[in-house]
Amino acid sequence: QVQLVESGGGLVQPGGSLRLSCAASGSILGITTLGWYRRAPGSLRELVSSITSGGNTTYADSVNGRFTISRDNAKITVSLQMNSLKPEDTAVYYCNVRSTRVILGRRYETEYWGQGTQVTVSS
Repeated sequence: QVQLVESGGGLVQPGGSLRLSCAASGSILGITTLGWYRRAPGSLRELVSSITSGGNTTYADSVNGRFTISRDNAKITVSLQMNSLKPEDTAVYYCNVRSTRVILGRRYETEYWGQGTQVTVSS
């Protein structure tokens, strides 16, 4: 049974920092992308950052330059270092892992989600 567990959320002052971590238990084959999504109150879920197995990263414009994503390939762990936090960063952050397996020339994709961790930026 695959399970993603996030940690590191909490309450922080504007301008502060938090580091989110996501650890995967169980076996996940063919991982292609790991990432962090967030859903703010009254807002749609959005992709915050992602990193491929090859190390290529993407960032939402709203966090680019402030957040840094990283992964530990051996442990299947993905982290998000969040600096210079703003109130608008307040959201539930979700860890996401995508995997792809090719069987008889056809691709089968699977997504795994964590339960989410609350990040609140407020004075």
